[in-house]
Amino acid sequence: MPTFTALTTLPGKAQAEALGDALERMEPEPTGIGVFEMEDGSGLWEIGAYFTDAPDEAALALLAAAFDAKPFVVSEVPETDWVAHVRRELAPVKAGRFFVYGSHDADKVPDGTEPLLIEAAMAFGTGHHGTTLGCLLALDSLIEDGFAPRSVADIGCGTAVLAMAAARIWDATILASDIDQVAVDVAEANLKANGLEGRVSCLEAAGFDHPDLQSAAPYDLIFANILKGPLIALAPDLFRHNSDGGFAILSGILNEQADQVVEVYQALGYNLVSRNSIVDWTTLVLRKKA
Repeated sequence: MPTFTALTTLPGKAQAEALGDALERMEPEPTGIGVFEMEDGSGLWEIGAYFTDAPDEAALALLAAAFDAKPFVVSEVPETDWVAHVRRELAPVKAGRFFVYGSHDADKVPDGTEPLLIEAAMAFGTGHHGTTLGCLLALDSLIEDGFAPRSVADIGCGTAVLAMAAARIWDATILASDIDQVAVDVAEANLKANGLEGRVSCLEAAGFDHPDLQSAAPYDLIFANILKGPLIALAPDLFRHNSDGGFAILSGILNEQADQVVEVYQALGYNLVSRNSIVDWTTLVLRKKA
């Protein structure tokens, strides 16, 4: 069965959310609606609706005009086996000593690497995105320098690929958290699939807002692969939970946003150790002053 998408953009969160609410009252009713701030620094918000039947384009045009949005672009998406498609498109990724792969590529794991199995159905945190890849490369560099933390936190863990990478190398206390319980469930499934069950504690939490995260602090290493806004909002809390002389690996940062994030963290008491850009995304390695 084909799926129909209707997409538009407009400036302002409140207006975008109001348009999203109005779309819910359409006939035929959308099967899903998404309202997202675009990550290009434009200040625009994208509103998308998904339909199993062709949408009423006249109604969409009226809604766009009423909310001062651009005209909706309606597209028909043919039925696709997305897991099979992802398996074809996502080749294994090597990041330093780490090798991220799906079970369909289990025969391709090279000797001498640290394997990390992430199934193709898990679209986020597979290692193909510049943010995850940048974090793995930053981690590999710390390992090369002989760094050995006693405690690690992976904030906004997604698939927990970063927490698992740390668990492959170090016998440390490792906690992984995400604001989304689905991500926590995925993280736990991935730990089991990688033979790391019990090595990482997975928690549902916003930032460090969980008693287990707070009691295990301070952390010698903190991963935060999220986005610029949450990274800046989290900065004081991250600083408090990072040990003196400890490291923070931050990503989810568009290249043009990196200077602003560095400025915020340096003002708190971090030194910039390194920055690495992969396509549009920058990964920062920071060290808290002792």
